[in-house]
Amino acid sequence: MVWGRIRDALSGTPTLDGPSKLPDYFPVEPRGCEKHAQRLFECLAADATAKARDMERMGYGKSHYPDVEAERQRKLKEEGMQGASAAVGAPAGKDVDASKLPKPDDNPLDECRTLIAYYKRCCDRELKKKKNWILTEPYRVQEEYRYQQKGGGEA
Repeated sequence: MVWGRIRDALSGTPTLDGPSKLPDYFPVEPRGCEKHAQRLFECLAADATAKARDMERMGYGKSHYPDVEAERQRKLKEEGMQGASAAVGAPAGKDVDASKLPKPDDNPLDECRTLIAYYKRCCDRELKKKKNWILTEPYRVQEEYRYQQKGGGEA
């Protein structure tokens, strides 16, 4: 435990390779990583959420559903540059710096990139320990609690 903290202090700030994204085990908070997890959760709740909402207001939001995404792309093509200039022009009238406005290719998680790197480094180390193994175990649902299959299941 102490050696890990010393190694972290000597190795410096961790970095993420590639685009900012949350690890697969994201919502876990292993013992020993409480401080990093809380800082990340606070950043996601404040900074990243605010940036994502700003992107949605500007019309840059992306959907996980292909039909919604195709509809959004179609509307953007119909509006053309009129919609883009109106969206950019509205906040500029309020003395807002244009460099702080979101761009179409922005990633809201970039606001928390350093915190994600600290969280990932800590969790990669702590989840290997026996006290945190239960956090990585998949849950098994007993057969009687599963949903009934169509066509012959009892009610």
